Amino acid sequence: MSWNPAIDPQCPDAIGADAIETLIIPRARDLGGFEVRRALPAPRRQMVGPFIFFDQMGPVEFLTGQGIDVRPHPHIGLATVTYLLKGEFQHRDSLGSNQMIYPGEVNWMVAGRGVTHSERTSAATRAAPSTLAGIQTWVALPESAEDSAASFEHHGQEALPFLDAEGKQVRLILGQAWGERAPVRTFSEMFYADAVLVPGAVLPLPDDHEDRGLYIIEGTVRISGQEFEAGRMMVFRPGDRISVAAGPSGARLMALGGETLGGPRYIWWNFVASSRDRIEAAKAAWKEGDWAHGRFALPPGDDAEFIQAPD
Repeated sequence: MSWNPAIDPQCPDAIGADAIETLIIPRARDLGGFEVRRALPAPRRQMVGPFIFFDQMGPVEFLTGQGIDVRPHPHIGLATVTYLLKGEFQHRDSLGSNQMIYPGEVNWMVAGRGVTHSERTSAATRAAPSTLAGIQTWVALPESAEDSAASFEHHGQEALPFLDAEGKQVRLILGQAWGERAPVRTFSEMFYADAVLVPGAVLPLPDDHEDRGLYIIEGTVRISGQEFEAGRMMVFRPGDRISVAAGPSGARLMALGGETLGGPRYIWWNFVASSRDRIEAAKAAWKEGDWAHGRFALPPGDDAEFIQAPD
């Protein structure tokens, strides 16, 4: 989920491969019966373009009455991107947003100087067994936008560019690629897409972005004669022309990348910043807990509890 339960992220293992710059094998984490595979940040790769955090959540099966309950928690210096593959959940934030999200839609919450949000399975969904699976990422903001006002956008399937040809179905979630541009307002050049490939279908990656990578959700792909299975993230050398071919069972991929930021970022809990001072100031403000007058507020309609900052 977009809540990071660790103060310092548990980085996955990473190994090299001839055809790619970095191969990342995420490490699974159990968040109380809910499995998450974290690909970013990694030991040899903090970011791919501006993407600094990448989690595959689930799939998980919930019994009647069960679901996720990620209590209100804060963010700074980033934008959260929620994209579901199965199921639904309810997003509430301190801006007053109250939004259900379903597969193929995009939730884009810009934290800027500070925002608080929660993510929960709705009462209607808890009335029966349900399934949840998706990808959550954080996009680090450029320094010029780190102290911007928080904002929120939601776009349904019909608003996102969808390419369907030659055995490929590609939904562009963020940014610009393959001659299309997604409607979400971003602060730097990037691309982020969900691609479903039939067996043998070939997907060329955009070659007009500085950084490019992909994550295999299902199936296998071949790149330069090498085969890669689900649960792998590959990051490619800048400038190379890269195409991936789906294996005998097809494949589902998340493609991502964009321009790199002006420098590395510090990460502490749910905060991302270009300086430690920004982290320390946000940490103090959350621990102060002045929801009426302080830097952070709790989401209207979900303000009875919140996640304490780690010691």
